[in-house]
Amino acid sequence: MARRVDRPRRLKAARPPLEREFSAGGLVYQRRAGALAVVLAARRHPESGALVWTIPKGHIEPGESSEEAAVREVREETGLEAEAEARLGDITYWFARRDAGGRVVRVWKRVRFFLMRRRGGRFGDRDREMDAVRWFSLDEAERAATFENERMLMRRARTLLARE
Repeated sequence: MARRVDRPRRLKAARPPLEREFSAGGLVYQRRAGALAVVLAARRHPESGALVWTIPKGHIEPGESSEEAAVREVREETGLEAEAEARLGDITYWFARRDAGGRVVRVWKRVRFFLMRRRGGRFGDRDREMDAVRWFSLDEAERAATFENERMLMRRARTLLARE
């Protein structure tokens, strides 16, 4: 008869709960006197106070398409009316936060970005959730953008706009 050897069970570490988030945003552009300009929005970093420049974006609301959400978020964060012309691409990333009960929650987030042409509006018409909004040349925007994955989208936009 085979002898059974009891081995201690490995305890699996409890993994934090997982959530998924979906957002959308738009790189708004305009041409004036032949010069190309794009809009970035910024919030102040909570610790350093430095402006964190990003492409305007936000959560997709129930019943909204990603394109509709991008148009709405651009309007809310910048005050500009814009029309989506092309999909620039998706950025996905992970982060962790604490829920209302103080538990750590892992979050997988996808943000879908569009290239958008300005149709009207002005910065003064925006919500005040962003600390700053301004026009940049595409070169300036690439230097100012905080995140490399958004700079990559700006390079893609440059390629698309060169075809016009």
